[in-house]
Amino acid sequence: MTAAKPLRRPPVLDVDQLLKDPEIKVIVTCGSGGVGKTTTAAALALRAAEQGRKVVVLTIDPARRLAQALGLTELDNSPRPVLGLDSSNAGQLQAMMLDMKRTFDEVVSAHTTAEKAEQVFANPFYQSLSASFAGTQEYMAMEKLSQLRGQLVKDGEWDLIVVDTPPSRSALDFLDAPQRLGRFLDGRMIRLLTAPARAGGKAYLRVVTASFSIFAKVMTRILGNDLLGNVSAFVASLETMFGGFRERADRTYELLKGPDTAFVVVASPEPDALREASFFVERLQHEQMPLAGVLMNRLRTAPAGL
Repeated sequence: MTAAKPLRRPPVLDVDQLLKDPEIKVIVTCGSGGVGKTTTAAALALRAAEQGRKVVVLTIDPARRLAQALGLTELDNSPRPVLGLDSSNAGQLQAMMLDMKRTFDEVVSAHTTAEKAEQVFANPFYQSLSASFAGTQEYMAMEKLSQLRGQLVKDGEWDLIVVDTPPSRSALDFLDAPQRLGRFLDGRMIRLLTAPARAGGKAYLRVVTASFSIFAKVMTRILGNDLLGNVSAFVASLETMFGGFRERADRTYELLKGPDTAFVVVASPEPDALREASFFVERLQHEQMPLAGVLMNRLRTAPAGL
């Protein structure tokens, strides 16, 4: 009779050791709403700065909880210093909140000429895409993270980036949205929508319009009656940068799978929060993302005598 193998205990999440590790460059916190995920991200960033790291904490959540957690009046798309830290270890802390449209504008300005950029900014389709199109926020989060990561490597302004994601399951949408947006921008739909401008024929325009009549009816309510013309002009203006959308998204996605990234799932001892935490853990494992551990943000004690 063989002896039963001892149960393997999962590794313990040592937060201080994680924050001290100079090889860790990006920490991503995710979790359902109401578990204190944003305050946890702020606490991790603050603790890392106290230990001597140069930290920037970025929130993707449009709510202003991060500013409140750090005692700031407001945050925007540029890093702001957080004052009042113990500077004995030369640590620094800066904080910022993703501005989706400003980040999209920065991408356009960086990858096209000033003249074409002005054409893009004035285009109604771009104005809607950059402000409210599904998935744009998560894609721009990838773009901003890529920018920060590039500055970390090039300038050394920071040596740690802490990312606070939105609540609920949308916290991991930023893993999918860049690919969805990339497929949309350089996919078959865009090619068909812009074919009339390339072909210059009214007959073909009628065919395309009929093929996408349902899509057009919905979108024209948002963008106006000149949907196809606006889309065509938008794509023509950005023709040179379309390949870069997917390329940059793929590059940042691979960055998140790298050994210098760590995901921390934040949960609380509530059934819904635990189910969400389980979902995050399974998804991260499926995507082979580096999971550092699960942080239980609340403690529940039983009354005496139970």
